[in-house]
Amino acid sequence: MTAALYLVATPIGNLEDITLRALRVLREADLVACEDTRQTGKLLAHFGVDKPMVSYHDHNEAARTRELVAKLEAGASIALVSDAGTPLVSDPGYRLVTAAIAAGIPVVPIPGASAVLGALAAAGLPTDAFRFCGFLPAKAGQRKKALEELRGEDCTMIFYEAPHRILDTLADIAAVYGQRPVVVARELTKLHEEFLRGTAEEVRAQLAARTSVKGEIALVIGKGSVVVADTPVDQAVRELEQKGVPRMDAIKQVARERGLSKREVYRQVT
Repeated sequence: MTAALYLVATPIGNLEDITLRALRVLREADLVACEDTRQTGKLLAHFGVDKPMVSYHDHNEAARTRELVAKLEAGASIALVSDAGTPLVSDPGYRLVTAAIAAGIPVVPIPGASAVLGALAAAGLPTDAFRFCGFLPAKAGQRKKALEELRGEDCTMIFYEAPHRILDTLADIAAVYGQRPVVVARELTKLHEEFLRGTAEEVRAQLAARTSVKGEIALVIGKGSVVVADTPVDQAVRELEQKGVPRMDAIKQVARERGLSKREVYRQVT
């Protein structure tokens, strides 16, 4: 096969979700670079693919990139895979791709399973415009700040979230986004796949009633209804302050009502 870096999408759960092209590339490549050789080894063994593997993850990405680019420049064909789904989407690989491009090496996408697109397609929320935002910050303060900064996005937003943080995250979404529609897509393509739909408070209540929450989660947030007002932002804040609302609370309220970030409103009143 042609010497190149192949970005091969692998199943996110159901092993049937791998393309014929992906299997051919994995069989013909000289080397498979993967996050976890044990995880990818199970996949290759399932399909009878016997290929040398090398680990490529966050902790060795810099050194391994140099090694892999050297092999590519020498004429090798390398398949890059993540543990599940499409490489580089919240997974390692960006450094290798940019280094390969800089070295004049072809980079070939082999598309396939993606939790982002699977969740978006089945959520039942608008798909005409969307933004994938990766993982929200683990710390509560930083997470709320990130949500507030995204408040002005006029599109469906998709996040990944860990099961042990989902209840806290939904509570923050309820506080920041109010009644926006939310969908929790859990264990996509797997035996216990499910979609929970409603407001953040409603979905949180469903999950909180369980003894535990497990599995991979994609979190989809619908568009907000933005208030169109003739009153300038700074005047709207001043009017609330005149009614006895503390300044920061007034800024938050105006931001929430108009679909703006708190920071953007703050800039307009200072």
